[in-house]
Amino acid sequence: MSVVSISSVNKVFGKAPNQTIALQDINLAIEPGEFISLIGPSGCGKSTLLRIIGDLISPSNGVVLVNGKPAPQARENREYGIVFQAPVLFDWRTVEKNVQLPLEIMGQTPSERAARANEMLELVELTGFQKHYPYQLSGGMQQRVSIARALSFNPPLLLMDEPFGALDEITRERLNAELLAIWARTQTTIVFVTHSIPEAVFLSTRVVVMSARPGRITEIIPIDLPQPRDMATRELPRFYALVTQVREALRGGESAKG
Repeated sequence: MSVVSISSVNKVFGKAPNQTIALQDINLAIEPGEFISLIGPSGCGKSTLLRIIGDLISPSNGVVLVNGKPAPQARENREYGIVFQAPVLFDWRTVEKNVQLPLEIMGQTPSERAARANEMLELVELTGFQKHYPYQLSGGMQQRVSIARALSFNPPLLLMDEPFGALDEITRERLNAELLAIWARTQTTIVFVTHSIPEAVFLSTRVVVMSARPGRITEIIPIDLPQPRDMATRELPRFYALVTQVREALRGGESAKG
C-alpha cells in the first residue's frame, strides 16, 4: 500500500470570477520509506499540496489517501508529523517540554514522555539541551527541536514545508546531512517542499517537478545517487547531472505554461 495516494486532485481558492486555480489534476503515489521533494516556481502550489496531504486544507475535488485512509482520518489517527519553515516552538516551554507536547496530548505518562524526548533529542544531536528554552538556541537547533517533536510519536509520514529555507547555506547543508541520517534511522516516509534544486537532489529518492500556477506535476525524476550521502556527494558528476536535469525540467514546465 502506498503511504500517500493522490488521485485527480484540484484546488481552487475563491469563487468566480475572482477564483484562483492553485492545483490542477494532481496524481501521485508515494511508497513507504521514500524521500519525496516537491519543487517548482513560487506560487505553484507546493505548500498547498503538502497541506492537503496533511488535511490542513481540503482539496476542491479528488481523493487523498494516507496509509489507505482518507486524509482527515489519518490526521485524527496522528499518522503524520509536520515541520514548518518556522520552528513554531513554545517560548515558555523547555526543549524537552516542547518535544513532549504531542505525547502529553496523547496521554502518555511523564516517565514515558521524558524517555521518548531524551531519545528524540539524542536522534537530532541535542542531548544536554533538555532544560534550555528556545530563545537560547540557534535557528538550526530550534528546527532540530521541531523535527524531534514531529517524530516523537513515531509517525509513518513526515511532512516538511521548507524547513531550512530561513537558514544560512552552511547550516542548511549540515542539516540536510543530519536529516538524511535521521531518515535512514527512522525509515519514516518524508514529503519535503523546497525551492532549492541542489537540496532536492541531495535529499530525495524522487523529485516531483511542478509547473507555474495552476500547479501541475510535469515530471518525476528518480534520484539514483548512492546512499548514504554526505558532503562528498555534492561533488559527484552524477549530482551535477541530476541538478541540471531538474533545472531543465523546471524550465520546461515554465515553457509549457507559457
